Amino acid sequence: MRIITRYILWEILKIFFMALGALTLLIVLVGVVQQALREGLGPGPIARIIPYMIPDALRFSIPGTILFASCSVYGRLASGNELAALKAAGVSPLAAIWPAYAIALFLSIACVWLNDVGMSWGNQGVRRVLVQSFEEIAYGMLRTHKSFSSDKLSILVREVDGRRLMRPQIVSAATPTSPQLLISAAEAELHSDENDRLIITLIDSRIESDGASQGAFEHPGRLDHIISLDDETSPEYRSPSKIATSRIPEVLEEERQIIKSQEDADLAWSSFSQLVFLDTDQRAPRLNTPYINSQINRLRTEPWRRWANGFSCLFFVLVGVPLAIKQRNPDFVTSFFMTFLPVLLVFYPLLAFAVDRAKDGALPPQAVWFGNVVLLAVSLYYLRTVWRY
Repeated sequence: MRIITRYILWEILKIFFMALGALTLLIVLVGVVQQALREGLGPGPIARIIPYMIPDALRFSIPGTILFASCSVYGRLASGNELAALKAAGVSPLAAIWPAYAIALFLSIACVWLNDVGMSWGNQGVRRVLVQSFEEIAYGMLRTHKSFSSDKLSILVREVDGRRLMRPQIVSAATPTSPQLLISAAEAELHSDENDRLIITLIDSRIESDGASQGAFEHPGRLDHIISLDDETSPEYRSPSKIATSRIPEVLEEERQIIKSQEDADLAWSSFSQLVFLDTDQRAPRLNTPYINSQINRLRTEPWRRWANGFSCLFFVLVGVPLAIKQRNPDFVTSFFMTFLPVLLVFYPLLAFAVDRAKDGALPPQAVWFGNVVLLAVSLYYLRTVWRY
């Protein structure tokens, strides 16, 4: 029995690692190419981004490759009547099946960790590289297209002479502390520093402010305009999918305290307005309570989503092994797609539906496991038939 177990373990791991390497490499290359085309990255930033993309690529490639390896091995064993021979010799089918389940359980735990690392550390790392390479990216786009645009600013130039931008037209996006600015100059240069700031050195510039404080002034000579590239107050930083799992309870408590503060302020205003006549204009602006409640629902759902998504490895194999045995097909490609198609049509739609409804607050966060439970029920049915016959 130990020989059978070692043999099956080796066959599964051999196919798994070969398929995992190829699929992960393909996903990373596609992601890097898309990022390079979108951001205008050079070889240096691309090389620095690749390590941050690997955890994200692995969390997508591992579930499919372990299912592929399991279907390949057990489909071949069943077609060669090797499992039937084991049963005839009095060996329980569990001796041949449990290695796949043990590997899938280990990989599921690894995928939960990769979901956390890829969505938090990986995404933040990519953003950090883009921020640090902002100057290089901007010059590359300006030299080739004479224009550059990001969420912080947009630039149009007549031409680029070395590092000098000739006749630039710059739009600096509004921030919580300053309005949108329209800047024109005879020439300008871009510099980024170690504090993730972009310094625009302007020569003979004119600056116009938009919004409530409209105005314009001209500044002959040199003027430095500074833009922060790393805005930790942006919604992207507060997105639950970008927060490490260990920090979610802390952020969730902060959001709940904001709601409680708003409720206390509403109660105080209601009580005080009954005693003194107050104009509604005197009241402090209300917070966007529906948005904060939506954030709370998303924060409550996110850990459950990561665990359910990570443990898809185990549930894929739970379904894939008995289906591959039942089909008895030596063609591993056919065996895999006949198993993966139900998973694709059942699991992912149920997961997406449950996640959306849980984020809306219509379903409890635990509902994201519904797709896994359906796969478990299907696997128990087919496993029973395999065990019997």
